[in-house]
Parts: sequence; structure tokens; C-alpha cells
Amino acid sequence: MATFNANRQDIFKLKPSPEIPPITFPFEFGSSGVHEVCETQHGDLPALFGFSLAASARRRGVILHVQQSTLGIEHGDTLYAGAEGFQSQANSILSVFTRKGTDALWAIEEGIKSAAVGLVIAEIANCDFTASRRLVLASSRYGVPVILLMPYMREGATAAKARWRVRPRLSANNQFDPRGLGAARWHAVLERSRQAPHFAGRRFNLEWNDDTLSLTMAPKLAAHQIEARADKPSGRSDPGQLLRYG
Repeated sequence: MATFNANRQDIFKLKPSPEIPPITFPFEFGSSGVHEVCETQHGDLPALFGFSLAASARRRGVILHVQQSTLGIEHGDTLYAGAEGFQSQANSILSVFTRKGTDALWAIEEGIKSAAVGLVIAEIANCDFTASRRLVLASSRYGVPVILLMPYMREGATAAKARWRVRPRLSANNQFDPRGLGAARWHAVLERSRQAPHFAGRRFNLEWNDDTLSLTMAPKLAAHQIEARADKPSGRSDPGQLLRYG
């Protein structure tokens, strides 16, 4: 089941060699196996939770949200009222808060084994290779995907299927209120992938679509944030010079 809707085909222009089987974007994120989603910089963690919900909006069943308390203290509690906008009527969120990382890993594994849970999203400070391997084996055995949300310091080896580096972008324009918020947007980099190593380093600008309950490729986004420039002191301003790419 695809959790992303790609309305631009140019992301598939890079064709692997004939011996590599074709793989569909987003490489089973939120639908199979264990994926890591890491902050681009400190403070991005709340955006990672929204990104994970948006990517798995079509998946049915209870979503188990595990949060290690140290991350909750740093980033605050999750506003579940806002999270409802990324989910279908068939989904509900069950929250578990733990003090230690070992307790969080135990809760994730127990959630995978539960027949009631369709997806596990966990905010955890660290997960070594051995622990990630246990989660991969459990996810494969019980068919429950796992998304690990981790701080920006996350590096090193992992048994996870892929590691994504994500940050929020400015929301889209609101067609009904120019001063209001539009659709949520994220910038995602596929940092590493066991399933599609030839796609490592690919960047995706993604936008939430309320109509399809999925993520779509956001059109006409700059590669960097746009910075405002001051008007010229005299004469007519050149509109082409008022904005520049950072």
C-alpha cells in the first residue's frame, strides 16, 4: 500500500542498473520494516511526528506512540488535537511514556507483538545496532512497521531499512486566507537505504494533501529557504531582486 502520492514523475528519472530491481518511492516508509527519521537540527522533532503521521495516514489500525521522557522534556508534549488532521477516521493513537531508553525499546517490541497495533511511532534518544536488529526481526515477523524518531546527533550503523533526515518547511499558501496557514510541508533526505542504496542522498520536498490523505511532491519549491531583501533606496525596485535564495 503506497502512503505517498507522487504527482511528479521526475523523481523517478534516475534509473538503476538492470540487475537492481525497481523500487517505488518512498521505499516502504510507514508500511513495512523499521525506518529511522532524524532531525536535521535540534528542535525539528515535533515536525518529524507530523511527517510520520502524514506518511502513514492510509494505514489502518491503532498507532502506538512511544515517547522517551527525556525527549518530551526537551521538545514538549505532543498536541494530539493537531495530529488528528493527518489521520483517517479508522485510526486512533495510543500513547506510552517511558523514563528510560530500555523501557521505550521494550514498549516498542511489545506493541509490535500486539495484534491491535498497526503502526509504531517512537521518539527515542538512541538505538544501537543490536536493539535495531531486534526491532527489525520483530517487525518482519509480525508485519507491523516501526518509525523511530531520533535526535539530530543520530549517526552510525543501523539495522533499519532506511534513515531519513527531515526538517519542516514553510507551509503552503492558504487560498482562503492569505494570512492563514496552508498545507504542511517537509524537506526529507533519504540518508541511507538498504533496499535502495542507489537512491541515498535524494531530496524530496513534500506537502500534505487533505483530499487524498497523503503526501505529494510540492511543486516549485526552492532548494533553500528564501530570504527577504530590502527595497532599493531610490528609483523603482526590481521585483526580481527582492527575493534571493539563501
